[in-house]
Amino acid sequence: MNATSQELPDNIDELKEIIISKAKALDFFQLRIQSLEEKNRHLRSQLFGRKSEKIIEKDEQQPPLFDEAEEIVEQALSREEKIAIPSHTRKKTGRKPLPKELPRVNVIHDLTDDEKICDCGCQMDKIGEDVSEKLDIIPAKVQVIRNIRPKYACKKCEGVESDGKTVKIAPVPAQILPKAIASEGLLAHIVISKFADALPLYRQEKMISRIGVDISRATMANWLIQGASKCRPLIELLERQIRSGPLINIDETPVQVLNEPGRRNTSKSYMWIFRGGSPDSPVLTYQYHPSRSGQIPKDFLGNYNGFIQTDAYSGYDALGRKPGIILVGCWAHARRNFIDVVNARKNNKASKKQKTGSAEVAINYIRKLYAIEKEAQNLSYEEIAGLRQEKSKPVLDEFKKWLDKRVSQTPPKGLLGKAINYALNQWKRLIVYIKDGRLKPDNNLAENAIRPFVVGRKNWLFSGHPRGAEAGSIFYSLIETSKANGLEPYSYLRYIFDRLPLAETTSDYKNLLPQNVDRKVF
Repeated sequence: MNATSQELPDNIDELKEIIISKAKALDFFQLRIQSLEEKNRHLRSQLFGRKSEKIIEKDEQQPPLFDEAEEIVEQALSREEKIAIPSHTRKKTGRKPLPKELPRVNVIHDLTDDEKICDCGCQMDKIGEDVSEKLDIIPAKVQVIRNIRPKYACKKCEGVESDGKTVKIAPVPAQILPKAIASEGLLAHIVISKFADALPLYRQEKMISRIGVDISRATMANWLIQGASKCRPLIELLERQIRSGPLINIDETPVQVLNEPGRRNTSKSYMWIFRGGSPDSPVLTYQYHPSRSGQIPKDFLGNYNGFIQTDAYSGYDALGRKPGIILVGCWAHARRNFIDVVNARKNNKASKKQKTGSAEVAINYIRKLYAIEKEAQNLSYEEIAGLRQEKSKPVLDEFKKWLDKRVSQTPPKGLLGKAINYALNQWKRLIVYIKDGRLKPDNNLAENAIRPFVVGRKNWLFSGHPRGAEAGSIFYSLIETSKANGLEPYSYLRYIFDRLPLAETTSDYKNLLPQNVDRKVF
């Protein structure tokens, strides 16, 4: 309610205090309104805007810079070295040739005998041929494998009391699903269809029924659980290999699992991804857990010593306090926060005319860091570390000075304030990557590894039982590790499904890992 003239004091000092307090309250509410409007634009951008984080600028070489803080980027850009681009030969455009290993079927389109006679009456001779290729496909062929075991008996011993050895038959061949009608090939097909191609079992059930075979989704689910249990020794070996490497990337994503003991069906569970091992032959393992507790990665790591790269989730903080572990930050997450500022501003009519702001300045700094990474693509690890010390460190030093100056000028609850504070709070982890050439500036390796699971989750929505979620984690581990090592996943699964029933020793299982299989077979 507005105060009347009778309610206002006559003292000038008291009037000044009232005006000042009202002005402060007005400033507070204006900032609050701006913050809420910014959040609303950000949410609208997330719902309806484009998902790409790429910033398109009309003139990236000379962006307009307005205030003193932005002059740092202008000075940095002016010091960039000019790079001479050598001349090159442009390849002829056109479609790529079809793979040579595919079988060819020759179809001859020849002239008739009469057409091979020249107008002069002479027989024409073949001087060459014109060949064009088209890609054909034959739908999946289904067959029934009949395992026939002949029986043998001795007619001489017929009717004579014996120990029962007079009738002989070959033993039942070792199979990954001994009592099921599914062969190793069918099991591999179901696994790949669901976990690599994101086809839920109910869709596979309909697809198989179209060829005249009835296999319920419940039956297929049981096959997956039984097959996954046979693959468990391989997962244990993969986890050991992850802990042997210099770097482990960790990430997690939600998943809904039904029929979890003591939990509602709407409860949120998590699929964790651990990526590590040798940089030349990476290993990926997935783990299903009902929670997002920081104890999960702690238990997985055991006595591991080395680098751990994650996002800024607080559950990973305890890992940094373990002796021998160094946490590495993620520049992709830091950049994404500034991208959110730009996208939110695009929806603000009052800010559309502003082409460059503080968020763009921060993005330009990060862009320079990634440009240096492109220069390091074909260098050794030692050379990469040296290049980062020479070129990346000065950029980071300037960026840090800019952040320290800008943080005091920015409301902390706005999108820009949150982006700046995120970068400053994570700064010690963000700059670790320049010390070792084996490290990457971001955690994209883990995020890219968890993307196939997220795509599948959009199709099958939830897991029906914790055992199904655990089976999925095993198959995702094998499929993604095989892909990371250059293997075709169906061929790999078919290969190990044939040989797993015969494996007995640790050495047998090691030979079935994607890094160790005989590649001549594929």
